[in-house]
Amino acid sequence: MIIYKFAIITLTMLSIAACSPKINIFPDTTKPLKEKILQGSGKDKVLLVHIRGFISDTPGTSLFQPKPSMLQEIVAQFRLAQKDDHIKAVVLQINTPGGSTTASDILYQEIVRFKRKSNVKVVAAMMDVAASGGYYICLPCDYIIAHPTTVTGSVGVLFITPKVIGLMAKIGLEVEISKSGENKDMGSPFRAATEAENQIVQGLIDELGQRFIDLVGKHRKHVSQDELARIATGRIYLANQALKVGLVDEIAYMDDAVSRARELAGLPEDAKVVSYRRTEYPDDNLYNTATSEHRDQKASLIDTGFLNIFSSLPSGFYYLWLPANQQ
Repeated sequence: MIIYKFAIITLTMLSIAACSPKINIFPDTTKPLKEKILQGSGKDKVLLVHIRGFISDTPGTSLFQPKPSMLQEIVAQFRLAQKDDHIKAVVLQINTPGGSTTASDILYQEIVRFKRKSNVKVVAAMMDVAASGGYYICLPCDYIIAHPTTVTGSVGVLFITPKVIGLMAKIGLEVEISKSGENKDMGSPFRAATEAENQIVQGLIDELGQRFIDLVGKHRKHVSQDELARIATGRIYLANQALKVGLVDEIAYMDDAVSRARELAGLPEDAKVVSYRRTEYPDDNLYNTATSEHRDQKASLIDTGFLNIFSSLPSGFYYLWLPANQQ
């Protein structure tokens, strides 16, 4: 009876949608991105780009269709902006604990490339969390603003590999692996790592971590060597602490970030603030982070569902503050 009622409701909704083209029950994320004016009326523009959630090149999922990956969505917006000579500045609204090392580094390079090709000013505006990979992508920006309650830092790298040895022992299950070399199954979830393997992995971690630290030193030249050494421990900072050590340039709000972008680009007060959307929103403003009607997962500062975290992250290297993981 419940299934029958659900089927009737679904058919009714589809019938309504067919009769009224304005109703979009299952929003299409393949719709092209279109510019929406958030404020202002001038000729020149400040583009607002939202970077929210786990940094990845993996497409998202929904009940009825795939969603673009974060990387794809952001790069698509940069490509559109490059074609618009009236875009003179960009504000990146960042709310992410980071993600995979490769996706974070690609996004960093895309920002560098966009700045070089477009010759625009880019301001990073941190929200709840801009840690690890979230800070990594702030580095090429011309100016970094933190909200008074932002958590940032966590400069470093994680290597995550799940282990199921204890569970297998409890249920009496074994996995036998034949291999061509002694390190061929490094990182296997079915056995403990050897000391030699731990040393190899630690070497890779150290190299990726040093890459991050070197970029902090390159872009944040006024950070002292002593502070850089403390930053390299991977600790997190509140906004006022980050300002003191030189990780951010100012503590302010979103409106201030837009004003700062206008100032850096030499734009008048009436310059438009625009964003790219796939959906028209009534009363749209700076704090709408969606490009389409698909709702993102809510960002939470602390995630206590550790089993869910580990099951959702494949083995690999991450520029990620794990307690704030937002998948």
